[in-house]
Amino acid sequence: MSDRSSESGPRPTSAEATLRLSIDGMHCSSCVGHVEKALQSVEGVVDASVSLADSSARVSGSGVSSDRLVEAVVSAGFEAEPIATRRSLAQERAALDARITARLNRWRTRMIVGLLVWLSVSDGMFTSGTGFLPGWLKVSLITIAFFYVGSAFFASAWSALRARSSNMDTLVSIGALSAYLYSVVLVALHRNGIALEHPVYFMESIGLLSFISIGHYLEARTTAAAGGALRSLLELQPDDVLRVNPEDGEEGRRVATSLVAPGDLIRVRPGDRIAVDGIIRTGRAAIDESSLTGEPLPVDRVVGDEVVAGSVDTDGVLVVEASTHGDETTLSRIIEIVLEAQSSKTRMQRLADRIASVFVPIVLVISALTFLGWWSFGGEDALVHAIVYSVTVLVIACPCALGLATPTAVMAGSGAASLQGILVRSSVALERAALVERVCFDKTGTLTEGRPVVKGCDDDLLRDAASLAAGSNHPLSVAVVEAARERGVSFTAVDDLSEQAGVGLRGTIEGAAAELCSASSATARGIVDPERIPEGLTASVLVVDGRVRGVIVFDDRIRDEAASVIAALRRDGREISLLTGDRRGVAETVAASVGIDSKDVHAELTPEGKLAFVAESDRTIAMVGDGINDAAALSEAAVRGGVGIAIGAGTNVAIESADIVLPGDRVEAVLEALRIARSTRRAIRQNLTLSFFYNTCAIPVAAFGLLGDSGPLIAGIAMGLSSVSVVANSLRLRLSLRSR
Repeated sequence: MSDRSSESGPRPTSAEATLRLSIDGMHCSSCVGHVEKALQSVEGVVDASVSLADSSARVSGSGVSSDRLVEAVVSAGFEAEPIATRRSLAQERAALDARITARLNRWRTRMIVGLLVWLSVSDGMFTSGTGFLPGWLKVSLITIAFFYVGSAFFASAWSALRARSSNMDTLVSIGALSAYLYSVVLVALHRNGIALEHPVYFMESIGLLSFISIGHYLEARTTAAAGGALRSLLELQPDDVLRVNPEDGEEGRRVATSLVAPGDLIRVRPGDRIAVDGIIRTGRAAIDESSLTGEPLPVDRVVGDEVVAGSVDTDGVLVVEASTHGDETTLSRIIEIVLEAQSSKTRMQRLADRIASVFVPIVLVISALTFLGWWSFGGEDALVHAIVYSVTVLVIACPCALGLATPTAVMAGSGAASLQGILVRSSVALERAALVERVCFDKTGTLTEGRPVVKGCDDDLLRDAASLAAGSNHPLSVAVVEAARERGVSFTAVDDLSEQAGVGLRGTIEGAAAELCSASSATARGIVDPERIPEGLTASVLVVDGRVRGVIVFDDRIRDEAASVIAALRRDGREISLLTGDRRGVAETVAASVGIDSKDVHAELTPEGKLAFVAESDRTIAMVGDGINDAAALSEAAVRGGVGIAIGAGTNVAIESADIVLPGDRVEAVLEALRIARSTRRAIRQNLTLSFFYNTCAIPVAAFGLLGDSGPLIAGIAMGLSSVSVVANSLRLRLSLRSR
């Protein structure tokens, strides 16, 4: 049995807290590894996950304070700031904008200063009236720009050195300083009368830092674009609302959404976004929920219906009673899940991080060997070649692309999924979903609409059945209760009511022991003759004092899109199974309607039976369900290396047990989720291939001097382009997923 906690980190228990930090100063996978190691060294930390893509960390543990975590990060050579765990979406959006803007501005300024100076010292540029800029002015300009542009790299490298570690900035700093100091020595010797026929590398040193800064600037821009889905989600909730005076119904005043409390009345006009989850108290409107569920058509909502934050009122004036605080909406929960998924790590990313942690020391050794080799056997100008080529190795080997390969693809994939209403709890779930070989569907509420109706039943039978069913939210129980209310049948008090998932309800009615159980359970226990159960229809049996009181028959409509989803999953190369607690005749009727082979139908299963099927399967499984009796199988699928997928209209137990939650009752979202997962995994592999191929090919080229005397400058450009190419591929993934 595989242990998914070893891959994605354990989910926090009720005794644990999750803290978030904003991290500054990270540039590569080795930086990520150092920050994670520092956080995990803090006593009480259970799991720490750091994301290079959005410069953040998520830490779970007990008895851990933000101050101790910040102190650990600072001691590792980076800057950190705690992110408030409770803040409005407006605050979250402002913080995200601030982080993106600050990072872009820093790298833009360094890039501009470096390029201006680099161009000014090039022959023919910025000349004076009597000739080129004098040498002393060129050196002065370069020196000022060199230490300004390089300050971020040098500070990070020095912090890593103090922590007895190394990172990408170690490579850049050693390379740039080597070229600069070598040139300073030559100039000093020349001014003291010792003229050596060796070129200086002032222009290359400032050019190197400038082009790497260009790479970081472009990387910051494209990374922000790759995470644009999160920004779109944060924009769904209005910053303020129009609160209504409950006494006279008059419009009150506009207040911040974060100040809304349960019970407050909010007026919503046509075209407005609904700011909080709530219940319509007056009015009717067609509500566009596409941003949250992916459903393209507006849904009619009337008095008593629930509405969710982020949806749009298209044509009516509503008064909505808030059911949650303004910062605890369904939309807030969705965003929290997306943030958690984007900061978690796949197995491939953890492998890449482990490689990066030892990569920098290996590169330092290769650079040293390159220096010694060229110095010893380089012939004329051996020292110059040794310095230039060893510096080229340091610069071209920087593992920036490796650190961005996975998180940017995960940001694109999980973000695109969230815009379709598909919530992926972790990047590991996204990775596992791509590998699914068999999809197992529950029947009721998944392949069928989950809104069964009673076909035939006398009032006396319905009264006792509804009295028991009133205490359950199972779809069949709900159907019985609704039928009784429609007929005006009164309920009877029930004592000692209990429910067993997959079996039925028990209680005492007017002193008699009563049980409302599934037909499969009743026939399996010999309570009822199977011939009394209509073939191909779902039924429940009411038993009173051990005798069959009657059979209630239901009709549950098969979803229109179920057959096309099954066919598309098969075309994608996946096997299909139907797991249900219903009778075989009913299960086979549904299976035949949607295109599932009878050999893949597994009927009359208890919750334990579903769990056993998943546990004993030799395939990687995606279990799709919506009820309490599916929860164990949903969890087991994930433990076995697959995924649990819950229909969003299902029970909270099923949703909390799943790794992926689908919007509303759209079964076609199963297909969308698996295809997004497969596309994301493909992009991750492409990114990692690009990264490894770049470093594998680039280091030998640099070490053998094939880039010539301008090697450091070419290496800086190539290193920046490698990072941009990886992030651009992730951006391509995002655009392709959005265009579907």
